Amino acid sequence: MSLLHLSFYATFVLTSLGLAFHRTHLISALLCLEGMMLSMYVALAMWPIQTQTSSHTILPIIMLTFSACEAGTGLALLVASTRTHGSDHLHNFNLLQC
Repeated sequence: MSLLHLSFYATFVLTSLGLAFHRTHLISALLCLEGMMLSMYVALAMWPIQTQTSSHTILPIIMLTFSACEAGTGLALLVASTRTHGSDHLHNFNLLQC
């Protein structure tokens, strides 16, 4: 395994662990999700270079578009939840309550 692959795997695993263990605030969960998407984007962008193919794939651009949509939706949820609940603590949200 090359150093490049190891760094992508380590980045993805560390952001996954951050998402699993530091779920106090909504903004920290959103930052961990963005870190995961960024590591996947860089890995997919470097994939044609590593395999030495001449064709460029459109998959990283599509994933970057979905990542931007996810960030916009997450920030809109953050603003809405802060306005209604007063904070972004995840333990304040009760999904069973209407």
